[in-house]
Amino acid sequence: MEQIFSKLNFITNGEGLINITEDLNRFIQKSNFHSGILNLTSLHTSCSLTINENADPNVLKDLKKFIQSLVPYNCYTSLSKNKEEIYYKHFQEGEDDMPAHIKTALTNTNLSLSFQEGEIILGTWQAIYLWEHRFSPKERSINVHIIGEKISNIYNDIKQY
Repeated sequence: MEQIFSKLNFITNGEGLINITEDLNRFIQKSNFHSGILNLTSLHTSCSLTINENADPNVLKDLKKFIQSLVPYNCYTSLSKNKEEIYYKHFQEGEDDMPAHIKTALTNTNLSLSFQEGEIILGTWQAIYLWEHRFSPKERSINVHIIGEKISNIYNDIKQY
């Protein structure tokens, strides 16, 4: 078993989901890994990682609209009897900043996935997405930790038999 730590950078187009599955598979292959575990960690507090459907783009649109309705900008209505409007105290970086932190807290910043033959094991209609919660384009870094068998080690083991 071997392991590596690295970072992959992605430029987002602002709020929305970016399919990063192929980028991750290419990274595994370029790193010469055959099988193992891939651990991904977003190094930011206003974007997240998720696995979801990759066939119908309406799924991603619906997810985006749902999370926007769940976490509104500027303020939210309390769930108490008096339905008080509560304004965010953290707004120095823009009206999208505090809602982005809440969206990140409600989703994932870390994923652990198995891979085999240099490909992440996912269901037929699944993909891995970087979910940007801010309005403007951002450069995002994902920490990548791979633990597994390298291709060269597998071939060396076969040659010994």
